[in-house]
Amino acid sequence: MHYTTCSFVTQTHKHSSSGDIPCYPLTMILRRVPRSWASLRNLSHLRGSRRGLSCSTSHSKSDGSSGLEDRADTVIIGGGIAGTSIAYHLALQGQKEVVLLEKTELTAGSTWHAAGLTTTFQGVVNLKRLHYYSLNMYNQLAQETGQETGLHLCGSIRLATTPARVDEMKYQMSRHSQDAPLCLLTTEEVLQYVPIANVDKILMGLYSPYDGHVDPYSLTQAIAKGARRYGAKIVQGAGVEGLRLREDGRWLVSTTQGDVVADRVVNAAGFWAKEVAKMAGSDLPLVPNHHQYLVTSTVPEVKALKKEFPVLRHLEGSFYLRMERDGLLIGPYESSETMQQCNDWVTNGVPKGFGKELFDPDLNRMEPHLEIAMELIPSFANASIQSVVNGPITYTPDLLPLLGPDLLPNMWVAAGFGYGIVHGGGMGKYLADWIQNGEPPFELNECDPLRFSSWTTDDYAMAKTRECYGMNNAIGYPHEERFAGRPTQRLSGAHELLEKRGARMHFHSGWEQPAWFSPSGGKPEYCPSFRRTNWHEAVEGEVERVMTTAGIVDLTPFAKLVVEGPDAAAFLNYVTANKMPKLGRTVISHILTTTGHVYAELTVTRTKDDSFLVVTGSGVELHDLRWLQEQARGGGWKVNIANKTDELGCLSIAGPKSKAVLAKLSPAFEGKFPFFSAKEVSLAGIDMLAMRLSYTGELGWELYHPRTHTAKLYEALLDAGQEHGVGDLGTLALNVLRQEKGFKMWGAEMNLNTTIADAGLMAFVNLNKGDFVGRDAVVKLLQQRPERVLVQVKVDSPEVDPHGDEAVWLCGKVVGNVTSGCFSHHLRQPIAFAYLPPYAVRPGSQVQVELLGDLHTATVLDGPPVLPHTARAKTAK
Repeated sequence: MHYTTCSFVTQTHKHSSSGDIPCYPLTMILRRVPRSWASLRNLSHLRGSRRGLSCSTSHSKSDGSSGLEDRADTVIIGGGIAGTSIAYHLALQGQKEVVLLEKTELTAGSTWHAAGLTTTFQGVVNLKRLHYYSLNMYNQLAQETGQETGLHLCGSIRLATTPARVDEMKYQMSRHSQDAPLCLLTTEEVLQYVPIANVDKILMGLYSPYDGHVDPYSLTQAIAKGARRYGAKIVQGAGVEGLRLREDGRWLVSTTQGDVVADRVVNAAGFWAKEVAKMAGSDLPLVPNHHQYLVTSTVPEVKALKKEFPVLRHLEGSFYLRMERDGLLIGPYESSETMQQCNDWVTNGVPKGFGKELFDPDLNRMEPHLEIAMELIPSFANASIQSVVNGPITYTPDLLPLLGPDLLPNMWVAAGFGYGIVHGGGMGKYLADWIQNGEPPFELNECDPLRFSSWTTDDYAMAKTRECYGMNNAIGYPHEERFAGRPTQRLSGAHELLEKRGARMHFHSGWEQPAWFSPSGGKPEYCPSFRRTNWHEAVEGEVERVMTTAGIVDLTPFAKLVVEGPDAAAFLNYVTANKMPKLGRTVISHILTTTGHVYAELTVTRTKDDSFLVVTGSGVELHDLRWLQEQARGGGWKVNIANKTDELGCLSIAGPKSKAVLAKLSPAFEGKFPFFSAKEVSLAGIDMLAMRLSYTGELGWELYHPRTHTAKLYEALLDAGQEHGVGDLGTLALNVLRQEKGFKMWGAEMNLNTTIADAGLMAFVNLNKGDFVGRDAVVKLLQQRPERVLVQVKVDSPEVDPHGDEAVWLCGKVVGNVTSGCFSHHLRQPIAFAYLPPYAVRPGSQVQVELLGDLHTATVLDGPPVLPHTARAKTAK
C-alpha cells in the first residue's frame, strides 16, 4: 500500500508546506499532539483509493465532455453529485438540450472529500423517499454505466445510550416507510453485528440493513457517464461569470467559454451557490462548515473480522464510525462552540481558485468525540492515524437542502446538502420530475428554497448553521425549538406584551408566535418530550377559555397577499377551485395541480371589485406567491400580486363572548355580522379589516391591521374583555380546537401527497363555475372509488399523543397513517386524523396507532368530537 502527501489549505486559504504526519497511536496523539498541531498541516492519505481523495485541480475535460452550445433547455451550474444527478435524470427523461457547466472538474467542491455515507434513515418522512431512491439507483449504476462506484451495503446502526434516545428511536420507528426497512436491536444483537464493540453503555440500536457507504468520486463519475450516454453535455473548465434574465424569461449565462441562452438554470454550485444566486439578483442562506474525519491505518482487530460491520452512529458521542479497508474511519460533528465555519466565504465569497483543497486538521476539536469512540471500539485507542480530511460542507439554517424553484422566473436551486451523497440520486429525480411535469412528484415543502426570505440575514444563517452542526445528532422532539439567531426582524407588534404575559414562543418562518402561555404569567420553561409535558395543563386552560368566554391569539405570521387588477377575479377563479366571493365576503379555496393534488389552501376576501386579500399559512408564504406569479405570467393575466405579510398584523378573538367584547369597541359589531363576511372597521382608533371566521370553530373574528398597532389593539381587546374573563390563546391550543372541530390543515391532512377528493374537501370545489386548474383531474377522481379515506379516530393512550406520520395497523399490517393528532380535552383522550382504506372507515371500526413502539387501539369516530358553533346553532334551532 503506497501513500503520497497532499497539501492542506489553512483557514486563510494559503497552501501549507508539504510533510507527512507520523503514525502515532491515537492515545498518544490525544495525549501529546493536539497542543502543538500546527506542525502537522499536511497529512498523507491514499491517492487513488476507492474514496477518491485526489488532490488534482486540473481543469481538463474528461472523456465525453463537449464544447459549449449557444442554447440549452436547461443549464446546470455545478459538477458535483447534485448537478450530475440532475443532468442524468433530465437526459434520461428525454430532455434534449441539457448542459452542465463545471468551473474546474467534476466533484471539485464538497463532493470529492465526502465520507460517502448512505442511509435510508431520515427524520423527515418524505425525504426518506429520496434516500431510498438513491440507494436503489446507486446499486444499479455500475451495471448500467460500467463504472464502479465502491458501494458497500453493510447496513448501519444508530446507537442509543440514554432513555430519551430510546424514545426517539421508537418515535421514528412509529413513522413507518414501507420502502425503508428498519428494526430495533437489543444490546446483545448490536454486539453480534459489531463483535469488536464495547456495548456496556448501549441500550438499543436502530438497524437499517441496506445502508452503507460509497466512493463519492467514482459515484459522481458514473452518474456523469450515464448523463452523457443519454445526451447531456458536460463542459468542464467553464466557470459562470454572469447571469441575466431576458425579457422572454430565458437566462443568458455568461461563462469563461462563451455565452449560452437557457430556458432555465439550475444552481447546483455547492459552496459557490450563494455567489451564483447573487449573479442572478437573488441570495441563498448558505454557510460552509468545516467537517473533519480521520482514517486509521490497519487495525488488527478490524482486519481479523470476517465481514464488514455496519456503519455506526453514536448519537450522544456525535460521530459516525465505519470500516475503511482494514482500518477505521471516524467523523465527528463537533460542538457549536468548537466547530469552525467559513464565515468570510459568506461575506467575501469563496477564495478564487478554491476547488479540491482542504483545511488544516485540528484534533483538539475532535478529541472529546474520539475518546467516546475509544470506549465504543477499544481497539481504536491503539490505532495509528493514516489521514485526516477537513473540508467544507455547506449547510442551510435548518440543515435541510434547498430544492426547487426560486422566486426568479425559471431559476432553480439544488444546494445546501449537508448529506449530499445520499440525497444525490433521489434529489436529481425529484427535481427532474418537477421540471418536466410542471409540478413536484410529491410533497417536500420542508426543502423548498422559499422557506427562507429577506428575514434570513447572513448573521442569522451563520448562527443557525453553527447551531445545526453542533446539534447534528441532537434528539428531535415533537414541537422542538432551537434558539440561535432569534429573534429575527419578524416580530409581532405585540411581542413584548406577549412575553410579559407569559408566552412561550414558537419559531417558524422567521416569526415568534406564542405556542402557549404560563398560567402564572412567568416565563414558561422549555421541556421537550415524546410524552405529555409541562404545557399540557396550560393548553387545557386555554381551550376551556375559548369554549366558555373568549381567547385572543396572535396570527400575525399568516401570509397576506393582495391580488388586484382588472383580471383579479377571473384570475383567482381560474387558479383556485372555489368560486370567488362577492364584495365583502370570504371563501376558502384551494390551489390544485393539474393532477388534482392540493398545492395550497387559501382564504380569499373580496375587499374591492378588483382587489382581493389572500391569506395563507406562514410556512408557505413565498411557496404560494411563486405559484400565483407563475400562473399570472404564463397566462398573461392583468393582475398585480403584492406581498403584505410584513406590513399587516392579525389578531383573532374567538369564543362565545367575542362579539360582546368587539361590540364594546365598535358599533360595527352590534348588529348582524354574517359568517364569512368582512367589513372595514375601526377598533381602538385603528382602521382594519375584520373577517367573521375562526380556526377554533367558535364564534370569532380575524382582525387585519397595521403591524405597528398590534400591541395597542391587543391591550384594547384585553381591557374590553376583562369583565368576561377574556385571556390569551396559543397555537397549541388552537391546534387542539381545530382538530376537535374536525378542521383540516394544509401540510397535514392535505398537500401534494393528497388529492382534493382524498382530503374530503369537495365542499370547497365549484365545478359549475367554468374551467380552472385541475378541474379535469377532479372530474376523473370523482368517477373512481377512493383508495383511502380521511377519518378521525380516538386513541387509547394514557401518556403519549400522536403528532403526525405515525403508522396505523390492522391485523399485523400497516394500512394507513396519521396526519395530525393531539390530546382532546373534550374527550379526555388523544384524537387523530388518519388516512385509512375504505373497508376500515365505518364508525366504530377499530385499528391500532403505533406510539413509541406500542400499538394503541384507535376507534373511528362518526364525526368531529365537538361540533363547530355554527353547527351547534343549527342543531339548537
